[in-house]
Amino acid sequence: MVEGWRGPIVHAIETDAAGRLRHYKVQDPSLQNWFGLALAVRNNEISDFPICNKSFDLSYAGTDL
Repeated sequence: MVEGWRGPIVHAIETDAAGRLRHYKVQDPSLQNWFGLALAVRNNEISDFPICNKSFDLSYAGTDL
């Protein structure tokens, strides 16, 4: 884990029995907040989504780490 400007950025590494890299994944801290956004925008117009998304400071694809 490392601290990013949004919160903790989690790096997960999986290795095989020989210690070779099997899988690597990075999780953007905003991923945890998407459910909160879904609850906050219930019964709102879809056109409000970009404003709500930026209010929660979320990443669309987790690539702006």
